[in-house]
Amino acid sequence: MSARTQSSEAPHRAGFACFVGRPNAGKSTLTNALVGQKVAITSNRPQTTRHTVRGIVHRPEAQLILVDTPGLHKPRTLLGERLNDVVRTTWAEVDVIGFCLPADQKLGPGDRYIAKELAGIRKTPKVAIVTKTDLVDSKTLAEQLIAIDQLGRELGIEWAEIVPVSAVGDQQVQLVADLLIPLLPESPPLYPEGDLTDEPEQVMVAELIREAALEGVRDELPHSIAVVVEEMIPREDRPADRPLLDIHANVYIERPSQKGIIIGPKGARLKEVGMKSRKHIEALLGTPVYLDLHVKVAKDWQRDPKQLRKLGF
Repeated sequence: MSARTQSSEAPHRAGFACFVGRPNAGKSTLTNALVGQKVAITSNRPQTTRHTVRGIVHRPEAQLILVDTPGLHKPRTLLGERLNDVVRTTWAEVDVIGFCLPADQKLGPGDRYIAKELAGIRKTPKVAIVTKTDLVDSKTLAEQLIAIDQLGRELGIEWAEIVPVSAVGDQQVQLVADLLIPLLPESPPLYPEGDLTDEPEQVMVAELIREAALEGVRDELPHSIAVVVEEMIPREDRPADRPLLDIHANVYIERPSQKGIIIGPKGARLKEVGMKSRKHIEALLGTPVYLDLHVKVAKDWQRDPKQLRKLGF
């Protein structure tokens, strides 16, 4: 009873956090573990939206919104510099930054580069999250915690917290949320209860498949093709360095006679569509993809409001 009274008196907090770290530092796995579902796809390709929401953690007393940023890297081109500016802007706008550093790898130049950048962002609180603790013994973990503390001192970063976590072993995952939430501002919920992600990636993936499907048949079927991505799920039991994303998508056309045009003789055309779009999707998401495409007829969908809604228009 007392705990309930206390939480109803405590102010509700809601705000934005982003996880940063070099590739394969465990950012996506941690996001999925916090949200409790697979919502994040490892993506190094910059998004067009300012904040791509990767996952939303709902609690009675708080709402933690995890946003994505493009990977920060040593820029070699003007585009690279501009993308880094996007990252810095996002870092300055979120309420808290979680810096993910894997326990099983010594701090390297990539970590130091990101830490230096973080040091330049004064106002945003920073939490160092030591990931993949299930892969090391307690001595190695202790050494890593000390090294991260020293890195902070050296660069003038005051870590709000340093927390070890194993998203795979589900150790201390909720503790990460417990430590991030008090750093958020007092605010009512920013997203409806039950929303887990705003999923712009599914829309972009569908668009890439549609683009490939229209190539060469634009004159015959200019607007008759709609694509719905049914699901995007990381393949289970894959080693961390060889992830695979399963994408199941349906290509909808209006009439049975159009099916043959899309599929082509002996399925050759559909195979070509799959190969082309897969290449672009992998570039977009930064991860290998298995693409499963099916062609379905949705009769006169362009003129049917119910079908249009179903197809996301």
